[in-house]
Amino acid sequence: MPALQRRAVVIGSGPNGLAAAIVLAQAGLQVDVYEAEPQPGGAARTLPLTLPGFLHDFGSAVHPMALASPFFSTLPLSDYGLEWIQPPAPLAHPLDDGTAVILERDLGATEVALGEDGKQWRRLFGPFAEHWTELAPEILRPVALFPRHPFLLARLGLLGFPSATAAAGFWFKNARTKALFSGLAAHSVLALDEPLTAAFSIIFAATAHAVGWPIPRGGARSITTALCGYLASLGGKVHLSTRVENLASLGPFDVALCDVTPQQLLRIAGDRLSSGYQHQLEKYRYGPGVFKVDYALSDPIPWKATECGRAATAHLGGTIEEVAASEDAMRHGRIAERPFVLLAQPSLFDSSRAPAGRHVAWAYCHVPNGCEVDMLPRIEAQIERFAPGFRDCVLQRRVFSPAALEAMDANLIGGDIGGGAADLRQFLFRPTRKYYATSAKDIYICSSSTPPGGGVHGMCGYNAAKMALKRL
Repeated sequence: MPALQRRAVVIGSGPNGLAAAIVLAQAGLQVDVYEAEPQPGGAARTLPLTLPGFLHDFGSAVHPMALASPFFSTLPLSDYGLEWIQPPAPLAHPLDDGTAVILERDLGATEVALGEDGKQWRRLFGPFAEHWTELAPEILRPVALFPRHPFLLARLGLLGFPSATAAAGFWFKNARTKALFSGLAAHSVLALDEPLTAAFSIIFAATAHAVGWPIPRGGARSITTALCGYLASLGGKVHLSTRVENLASLGPFDVALCDVTPQQLLRIAGDRLSSGYQHQLEKYRYGPGVFKVDYALSDPIPWKATECGRAATAHLGGTIEEVAASEDAMRHGRIAERPFVLLAQPSLFDSSRAPAGRHVAWAYCHVPNGCEVDMLPRIEAQIERFAPGFRDCVLQRRVFSPAALEAMDANLIGGDIGGGAADLRQFLFRPTRKYYATSAKDIYICSSSTPPGGGVHGMCGYNAAKMALKRL
């Protein structure tokens, strides 16, 4: 059958769903995307969550993987309004002595800033940053039997397999460097003594040096708007406020790609899936959740270390020991008294996000999946610890518990923003050994529950759509 007569349906308009839709539309299929919420984008939305004129990113705010995405980089997204802003520094990690460790975009500047650990930092992360264009396609797809760059991948595997705490103790001498390294590793949402957590530090450090940690002008929705605009130019359609309860309700289709987690896939396609495959999905494990707060601010955050104002991203956790204790508590179902807090302050560099002279910020910490504990006092205590007077700047706040996040985006099961636990058991094969394929030949899963996992990069959708087209 000619491609133009074939119909594809995509469930979910997050970055992965839109990426899948674009690949299918580029191949000439008729593509319909169905989105349950009134706005497209999934977690990549920007909404007026507090006061009029203040625009907040519902999910991710800083997007190194979007700029570094091998697929997004092939699309003319700038023609559809996407503009990247590079803060002067990718990351700030403040400490109790009133200073901050700054991860500079320039590898040489970071080497100087880290003093006695500088040369080691360059030796470890330089090769990955310098060869990012070769590395990215390898790590943003399922593990290949015959990789194109085996030696680069072998180096990453050798350095990245250990736990972050073991690697930091072996590689670095200075407590400041170890603190910086631990904050990068905490993006794994794992305990820092677990295998593979060092790999997260390596990848996030490499992207900082290779492409920076940019923000999109106008917020995360600008990424979504550009993807939707390009999809429309290919003839694809996005249907908003259309929750799909069963694939059968969509009429005949040749292929369906589902930007949903295993739990939703069982609900909307369970009658089409074999009992064995359903059983595999039922065993899929979700990861810890997050507790998030959005702020409308009267002034910039009053950091003790003023250099924190050079970065859109700040890691608030103090020493490696404190960060490790926080993430260990989260992984074992406990609440940390001093949680590791990830904070974004995009309006320092994008004035479109707030009224003149005002600012927005968001902050979140990791908690056990579905946690009902109010973490607001602990989060704000951590911010005040490094920015005394912060509470005096708050005009209004919007709090999102794990349940509230899931209510806004059904993929965030129990507040899990990564699509499932990323530990060793689920790292190689997620959600099953079939990756994107299911037991039904015309149904595929393309969410962050598939390789390469969470992040705004679209590669789950791209990889799934390529597999579907090959089989179609």
